[in-house]
Amino acid sequence: MIACAPCDPAVSARTHKLVTLGRISGVFGVKGWVKVNSYTEPRDTVVGFGVWTVRLDGIDSRVEVEEGQSHGKQVVAKLRGFDDRDRARELIGSDILIERERLPACAAGEYYWTDLEGLEVRTLTGEVLGTVDHLLATGSHDVLVLAGKPQRLIPFVLERVIREVDLAAGLIVADWSPDY
Repeated sequence: MIACAPCDPAVSARTHKLVTLGRISGVFGVKGWVKVNSYTEPRDTVVGFGVWTVRLDGIDSRVEVEEGQSHGKQVVAKLRGFDDRDRARELIGSDILIERERLPACAAGEYYWTDLEGLEVRTLTGEVLGTVDHLLATGSHDVLVLAGKPQRLIPFVLERVIREVDLAAGLIVADWSPDY
């Protein structure tokens, strides 16, 4: 999911990688439009990036978004060069990616999930708890999922649990017991 979690914009903007914004899930109509499961908030933000990298079976291609909009619980988009249903069907299952530096800067004290992934998490005393594998969205707060055995789940609650996020150092300091 592409969402700011509760960024040091200077550090985040230096992160050069592709970020997944969604997935093409089907075709819409007969004129080449595709259905998009968007991971952005708001959902239709995905069409505003203009050019996507679509990845299918490990092969990346660049496509230009001609039009797009919300449609029910999904987003639909028309991509340049995909002018009929059969051609658009070739994209089903493709991940939609953009370069990380194209994402807007987060507000102070917010972080893109993609910037948190891979950071080492330590306790207040410096004990290593693990590395952030991914995050989960829950109704009340986001949760860091640490790789390894045992797999740890740590609520991403700034100040109460998460005491420090240092993107430059690749470190998160958490008020969390290794026994949890």
